[in-house]
Amino acid sequence: QVQLKESGGGSVQAGESLQLSCTASGDLFTKCGFGWYRSAPGKERELVGLIGGDDHLLYGDSVKGRAAVSRDSSKTTLFLTLANLKTDDAGVYMCQRCGYWGQGTTVTVSS
Repeated sequence: QVQLKESGGGSVQAGESLQLSCTASGDLFTKCGFGWYRSAPGKERELVGLIGGDDHLLYGDSVKGRAAVSRDSSKTTLFLTLANLKTDDAGVYMCQRCGYWGQGTTVTVSS
């Protein structure tokens, strides 16, 4: 099993940036994707960004050019930096690894 814990959510102003972190523990020996997703009321869950099992990067269309996903040298913590926040960026941000999901961290964006 893999346990995931997100942190860094909160309230931000439109135009600002935020950084989220996701720390993984447990069975981390399997090589698989590690990524950020988000959900919001009335919207389907969508990909924000991920690092694939082969280390390729993939970003969702709505955040391309504004999002950066990275991880620490131990590959146990995943970071998301999202710049120039828009009100549409508000939601619950969750990380996922090897099919396991964290509880999520909430981001609100005020205009």
